[in-house]
Amino acid sequence: MAKRFTREEVVSRLRAEIAKGKAIFDAFAGTGISAKFAEVGGADMITTHILARFRMAGHSSMAGYLCIADGNAVTLELGKRDILPVVRNTPVMAGLLGADPTRQMESFLDEIISAGFSGLLNCPTLALVDGNFRRTLEETGVKYDKEVEMMAIAHRKGLFTKAFCTSPEEALKMLEAGCDNIIAHGGNTSGGSIGSKTVTSVDAMVDLVQRIVDAVKGKKPDVIVTCHGGATETPEDVRYLLSKVKGLDGYVGGSTAERIPVEKSISEAVRGFKEIELPKSAR
Repeated sequence: MAKRFTREEVVSRLRAEIAKGKAIFDAFAGTGISAKFAEVGGADMITTHILARFRMAGHSSMAGYLCIADGNAVTLELGKRDILPVVRNTPVMAGLLGADPTRQMESFLDEIISAGFSGLLNCPTLALVDGNFRRTLEETGVKYDKEVEMMAIAHRKGLFTKAFCTSPEEALKMLEAGCDNIIAHGGNTSGGSIGSKTVTSVDAMVDLVQRIVDAVKGKKPDVIVTCHGGATETPEDVRYLLSKVKGLDGYVGGSTAERIPVEKSISEAVRGFKEIELPKSAR
């Protein structure tokens, strides 16, 4: 069973990695096997949510933005039954929809703590919803500010908090709520069989991430800033971002941490077995 870490312990672990010159790597996991071997590989955090669940069921992770299931219930159950039992000494975080109008977030976060989660991520997030639909949601009370409120509650309860943000304005709101880790989100990831085709390029990611880093670290220099999404598919892409964005502390992998590696390794393994020919004597 995963150890539950305090907020201070998580922050201390992450800052120790940064002090050693190591980039932070936060691995998303939609299955127990993903979480188990993310820990073996050295992930600094493991995060689960409904998007990861859909992704590892072979569907688009963006299905987590539709009313197919109760995302917050899925995250809680996924953590309790699949993720937390197989992780040993790595902080496990819950991705929750903060704008969920059907829950009293104060009491629900107590359930998250009781289950053994060490922290919280706002996922799914309204930050990725735009246009008329976003405007309608905001006008009818389903707001990004509800995610900010959830983070403030989680911070008060001693949870480590990290937030998806797509703009400096969102990042500053989350910083004000006490977030320990701001994640500059470049949109859905490309690559593999179900990655997005229209994505934020790596160079456009540089501009987005730098603006968020500058806004956040201008207010609080010691806050941890990582990034996620867009055309960032490989360790080489992450190295490029880290070389170009001053103040960036690491990367958050979703498809790149589990779906794409699984797609490649399983197909290659099966292909290898199918290349075996029967001995001529057996024909």
